[in-house]
Amino acid sequence: MSAISQAARASRSGAGGQTLTWPRWVAAVIAVAPTILWGAASIGLFAGIWEVLWAVGWADAKLLPPPHIFIGNIADQAKFFNTVNRWQIGAGQGGVPSSAAAVFYTILATTGRVFAGLVIASTLAVTIGVAIRYFRVFGRLTLPTITLLAPVSPIAWLPVAIFLFGIGNGPAVFMVVIALLFHMVLATINQIDNVNRNLINVARTMGASKRQTYMRVIVPAILPQLFVVLRFNLFAAWMVVLVAEATGVGYGLGQVIMLARNTFNPSLVFFTIALIGVLGFLFDFAMRLAQRKLLYWVPQGTAVLRGL
Repeated sequence: MSAISQAARASRSGAGGQTLTWPRWVAAVIAVAPTILWGAASIGLFAGIWEVLWAVGWADAKLLPPPHIFIGNIADQAKFFNTVNRWQIGAGQGGVPSSAAAVFYTILATTGRVFAGLVIASTLAVTIGVAIRYFRVFGRLTLPTITLLAPVSPIAWLPVAIFLFGIGNGPAVFMVVIALLFHMVLATINQIDNVNRNLINVARTMGASKRQTYMRVIVPAILPQLFVVLRFNLFAAWMVVLVAEATGVGYGLGQVIMLARNTFNPSLVFFTIALIGVLGFLFDFAMRLAQRKLLYWVPQGTAVLRGL
């Protein structure tokens, strides 16, 4: 039984011995409150240690500004996101977006590239991985090449991305796809090879064809672990897209980081890092929710759904 269900059924005795049930939204708040509180405590501890190091003089405010400094300068730092000469979103004739709008457009651009790359890479990886094991000839022709390309750093593909797509969204999305694709294909193949043989034998005993065995047994069996692999690769996707943006293939948070480096602005660096951390956390949280919804046949109490 999930925590929300338990909280929803929690009751208390009222006047006259009547049993009162918590409203659904109250039950949901009660269920997630411990997670929120522990998360706040963790972040607060990290920020507190940073503040103490600054207070005793072990951290130079000019090089490592503590949280109260770069968070207090958010309004001043937001203006650096307004790089309208590099992009035209939200700009009219002779006008530029406000600082808040510029931050929003920059975040939207980077998260859009990460999301697009994740969707394309995961779809291709599962399709190719299943096809390699389903079609023997296809596997013999493609698996050696995939194994050969898997160790190549995604950064090495940056010139290829620029040659193929120029600048803009194309090369950044391509970099994310390349960073995830080969490793996820190998992970898919490994998961297929490790599917419980008893499940396959039962399907064959019941008269399932090869196609039905793959679609009804093998693919559902490998999806939980592939979601975990995808979540872990999410962080690699963020690193790659920031590198791609920093090299000038398109505007985004990576370009802001480079601007902060070139202008020696530590507050802007840490402000952008904080934004990236929040966005990465929200992406991971959304993927966990999607995991629970899509993989409805997996028990909620398994280690897979706890994110290991």
